[in-house]
Amino acid sequence: MTSTTTTPTAVFTDETLSRADKLAAEGFYQPVWLGPSGEESSGEAVARHLEATIALLDKDGWIRAYSTTGQPTSPIPDDDTMTVKAMVQTLLRLFREETVPAGSARTMPTALRQVGEGEHGDTDTYAVALRVLDLVVRAHTGFKEAQAISWSERNARTHADITALLTAGARFARAHGPAGQSTQAA
Repeated sequence: MTSTTTTPTAVFTDETLSRADKLAAEGFYQPVWLGPSGEESSGEAVARHLEATIALLDKDGWIRAYSTTGQPTSPIPDDDTMTVKAMVQTLLRLFREETVPAGSARTMPTALRQVGEGEHGDTDTYAVALRVLDLVVRAHTGFKEAQAISWSERNARTHADITALLTAGARFARAHGPAGQSTQAA
């Protein structure tokens, strides 16, 4: 698990958020605040999604990227005398350990997605939150094709950097997103 006490190397200022708003107004590839359902998500709903992501990463930890070594954490028994029941139990245990470790550190996109499956977000706020984060990163880097997920996975990133990005995204959503409840798109 990565410590949260480091100082962010990336600082997202009000000027960055202002540039992100201009990028959104200049014609993002699709409407920023409409989710895949075709309905609008409020700035407040997106901000809550991003803040819940911060809370999840602070609670369970952040990692830059998942390991792809393919090495299981537990040995896989190779025993011809195992019963079918014992084999199935072993496979289920290994599957749980390798794919769904409870309380384990998450990448930013995994945490965003998990929040989108719970009480603090949905598929729409997840998609809009990613667009908002892309806008913030584009304004921060000055590169019009920059993507928040790629930015979050750079080797030098820290948990503090990710928290700063998510916080900036929440500030941007509240300041520049639509008000009120989610409404159906016209």
